[in-house]
Amino acid sequence: MEQFSLFDDRRETMQPLASRLRPESLNEYAGQEHLVGPGKILRTLIERDQITSMIFWGPPGVGKTTLARIIANASRAEFVDFSAVTSGIKEIRAVMEQAEMSRRMGRRTLLFVDEIHRFNKAQQDAFLPYVERGSIILIGATTENPSFEVNSALLSRCRVFVLKALEETDILKLLHHAIESEKGLKSMMVRVQEEELEVIARFANGDARTALNTLEMAVFNSPIGADASITVTKDVVFECTNRRSLLYDKKGEEHYNLISALHKSMRNSDPDAAIYWMSRMLDGGEDPLYIARRLVRFASEDVGMADSQALQVAVNCYQACQFLGVPECDVHLTHAVVYLSMAPKSNALYTARLAVRDDIRNAPAEPVPLQIRNAPTQLMSDLNYGAGYQYAHDTEEKLTKMKCLPDSLAHKRYYLPTEQGKEKTVKERLDDIRKWKNEP
Repeated sequence: MEQFSLFDDRRETMQPLASRLRPESLNEYAGQEHLVGPGKILRTLIERDQITSMIFWGPPGVGKTTLARIIANASRAEFVDFSAVTSGIKEIRAVMEQAEMSRRMGRRTLLFVDEIHRFNKAQQDAFLPYVERGSIILIGATTENPSFEVNSALLSRCRVFVLKALEETDILKLLHHAIESEKGLKSMMVRVQEEELEVIARFANGDARTALNTLEMAVFNSPIGADASITVTKDVVFECTNRRSLLYDKKGEEHYNLISALHKSMRNSDPDAAIYWMSRMLDGGEDPLYIARRLVRFASEDVGMADSQALQVAVNCYQACQFLGVPECDVHLTHAVVYLSMAPKSNALYTARLAVRDDIRNAPAEPVPLQIRNAPTQLMSDLNYGAGYQYAHDTEEKLTKMKCLPDSLAHKRYYLPTEQGKEKTVKERLDDIRKWKNEP
């Protein structure tokens, strides 16, 4: 049977499927119903041609660029497509000067900046005066949290719209449209089972571009039948979807979202969720030592004295990750994650540290009481350094009633042990000590 070659002339002259099927109006646009559905705010602004500067924030392949082009088609403004990857301040100023000339002649300029987060502060600042004067309507697209990646001055002058990953049902509609559309694959008479389309939709992980590219790859690698139709088989779909590329930026917001999910799952004693989020980080390319370091922190912050063995497990896990590296250390991380998830929880150490820190920051710096100062010189002895010191080992109880906190903090209680796990024993011991010392 004949197969299309990647070097076939028909292949070279054909635009990518995702480009051919790019929607040109809101009626063709898929997803983002919370923004562009009937009566929703962004749709209303577009239909009334009341567009102001805005930022589109969302994962790849959800329609940020497409939506900007639809706005340009609907708006009575000149459209300039600008890429943060290929443009610098010189190019920005040239476009801004042209936009200013257009403004003076009564024409608006809609400037679309793809990947605006790639611009540095100086480049972003170059837009600011023109946005303020109304010379341009700025539409920026970013996959990164604009709170971190867009200058606050520029961000305050733009409305942020959050675009969501597409639902599988939305992607299935796009795939069916691609097969049936004259601009798509209709002329190629593609035959594909719904089950295979569902596999592609699931693999796309909310990314329309990935879905259409995967479908196109599957079609061009499928056999042609005697009637010139193309049958996309399960085996071909498997080959095209055997590796999912999960959204994960080790320096971006998703990095912090996933480590937060891991922490909170362990804190909630949910080992299944904890293993899942840890694995998402590993499969996304995260350094296992970073995960191991966070586990060491968690062992004291969220388990603490309820199970001091947790810290040893976490440190051993870190060392094992150093010894073995990826991929072998994944089971050690899983071991530690499950142990920490199932350990009794206490944040008493963490809250004690926060309470002390607040007093240190907000109260005067207290001098060390004389009785617990060291006196290595005669002068210090003459100044009563160490006077009144009581050596606990000289007593039968191995305790004294000597005060170790400054007088103004004498009744402070920073460490408040819980009754979780082994910390219950610590609490009983501390209660006995305070009772012996006649402390409240």
